[in-house]
Amino acid sequence: MGVDVLSFGCRLNALDGESVRALARAGGAIDMVVVNACAVTAEAGRQARQAVRRAARVRPGAEIVVTGCGAQIEPAAYAAMPQVSRVVGLAARARRETWVSTEASRRVEVGDAFMVEDVSRPPADADILRPRASVQAQTGCDHRCTFCIIPFGRGASRSTPVEAVVAEVRRVVGLGAVEAVLTGVDLTAWGADLAGRPSLGTLVRAILREVPELRRLRLSSLDAVEVDEDLLGALADEERLMPHLHLSLQSGDDMILKRMKRRHSAEDAIRFCERVRNARPDVAFGADVIAGFPTETEGMFENTLSVLEACGVAYVHAFPFSARPDTPAARMPQVSPPVVKARAARLRETGEALLARHLDAHVGRRALALSEGAGAGRLADFTLVALPVATPKGAIVDVTPTGHDGRRLIVSASA
Repeated sequence: MGVDVLSFGCRLNALDGESVRALARAGGAIDMVVVNACAVTAEAGRQARQAVRRAARVRPGAEIVVTGCGAQIEPAAYAAMPQVSRVVGLAARARRETWVSTEASRRVEVGDAFMVEDVSRPPADADILRPRASVQAQTGCDHRCTFCIIPFGRGASRSTPVEAVVAEVRRVVGLGAVEAVLTGVDLTAWGADLAGRPSLGTLVRAILREVPELRRLRLSSLDAVEVDEDLLGALADEERLMPHLHLSLQSGDDMILKRMKRRHSAEDAIRFCERVRNARPDVAFGADVIAGFPTETEGMFENTLSVLEACGVAYVHAFPFSARPDTPAARMPQVSPPVVKARAARLRETGEALLARHLDAHVGRRALALSEGAGAGRLADFTLVALPVATPKGAIVDVTPTGHDGRRLIVSASA
C-alpha cells in the first residue's frame, strides 16, 4: 500500500518523481504505483513498460499511473497497456488536483509540451536524496539535435528564476543535503529566457554567495559551447564548486557532429577541455558518446576515440545509437546493429582504460570524500571511493588512496 514511484532516466526525471510522490500523498492516494518513464532511448522505454508489468504482478489492485517524458511522447502506447490506469503528461503532472481524485480523472491527460510556459517546482514537502540533492535550474530544450526526442517530452527551454533556485538550495541543505547538484535538460541555456539574460555563472555565484552553509555545489551535464566566462571564472576560484564537468560530447568526428546538428567541432571540445584544465587543474571530465550514429564509418568512430583521449575524459557514458520515432536521424542510412553493438563495446573498453588511468593518478594523493553510506563515497571530481561501511552518510572524510580495482579507489581513511 502507499505510493511507490519508479523513476527512469536522468536526474531531472528522478527529481520530478519526488514531486509526484509528495503531490500524490497530499492528494490522498493510498495504493498507487507511478512509473516515471524515460524516452531517451528505445531501451529506456522497454524498461518502463517492463516496470509497469512487474508492478501489476507485485501490487495487484494498485492504480498504475505512467508519467514522465515517456508518457508525454508515447501516450497511446502506454494507454494501450491493460495494466495502466492513467497516463499523465507534463502539465498535468505538476498540478495538485491531478492526484486528488483518480476516479474523476481522465485516463489520458497529455497536452502539447510546447504550450507549457512555467517551471514546475518541487512541493515544499518533497523529499530529497541525501547527501547529494538535485535542484532543478532549467528544463526543456530549444535545440533540435537530429537524434533527440526529449524536447517533445519537456517542451521549450525554461529557466527557474535565481531566487527560486537559491531558495530550493537552501531548503535541501536544511533537509540534510551536503551537496547540491544543479540539474536541467540544457543547463547551460539557463537564463536565456529571463530578464537581462543572466548566465549560468551568475546563478552559480549567487548560490555560493547566498547559501554559505552549502558545502558543495555540483553541475549536471553541460553543453561546452554555451559555457560562459563567469562560470569558467567560478570554476577557477570557487572551491565549493566541484571540479567535475560532464559534457554532452556525443561524437568526436566533425561530419557526424554536423549530421547530429551539434554546435561544436571536435577541436572545439579539445580546446574547451584544455581551457578548463588550465583554470582548474584538478578537474575531471565525463562525456556522453553515441556509438554507431547513422552514416558513421570506422574512421569516424576512430576519431571519437581519439578525441576522448585528447580531452582526457575520465568517465565515458557510452550509448549505442537508438533511432527514436519521428527524428531526422531515424531517416538517415543506419549502421548495421552488429556494428553498432561492437562499437559501443569498444567505447566501453576505452572508457574503462581512461578511468583506470584517472584512478592511477589518485593513488597516494590525499583528498576529501563525501560518504554516500554503505561503504561508498565520492571525491570532489566525482571519483568513486570505497570507504569503511561504518562511515556515516554525509560525512566528509580524509582519504589516502592506496590502489584501485578499475572502478573505484581503495583507501585508508580517517575522519
